[in-house]
Amino acid sequence: MTIEQISDIAKQLKKKYDETDPEKLAGQMKILVSREPMGLFEGCCKGFFLIHRRKKHITINGDLPDVLQRVVLAHELGHCILHSSSSGAAFHEVTLFDTADRKEYEANVFASELLLTDEAVLEVLNDDMFFFQAAKALYVPSELLDFKFRILKRRGYKVESPITANGDFLKNLERSNGRLLMN
Repeated sequence: MTIEQISDIAKQLKKKYDETDPEKLAGQMKILVSREPMGLFEGCCKGFFLIHRRKKHITINGDLPDVLQRVVLAHELGHCILHSSSSGAAFHEVTLFDTADRKEYEANVFASELLLTDEAVLEVLNDDMFFFQAAKALYVPSELLDFKFRILKRRGYKVESPITANGDFLKNLERSNGRLLMN
């Protein structure tokens, strides 16, 4: 599936349901969402979706900070919407932002399109924010902003990301004062 096709699907859903919040969108689409403690250790499960008796379920690691839970939920929604008909397995564990796997790449593109409007990204960039400041202001990991930059480039915008998102950024989380923080 192309970036344009994924972007169109995300835009159609946002328009149809008049919603960009992944939690509310999942509810309107009758996708069940739950949060379960899965730990904060290196390699912990961030989230997964499954289909059981024709019902779609997403489970998110409830131990993650809220901002990351939102990103993981948007990513898993991408899998539910883009891949549920092609999924032969009932269980899908996420390796978030792994560009080596096509389905993970597509779910990341979907998540970035759902969570980040072109206007919001361009607005923070027009405020002379650097890439990492922009990601922080938009409440997303810089890796997700990198995916949005890829979409914007395809649309003809001259934006350059200083990073290339890889699959292991969530492993690089650190503890500070008992809270989990993004690098």
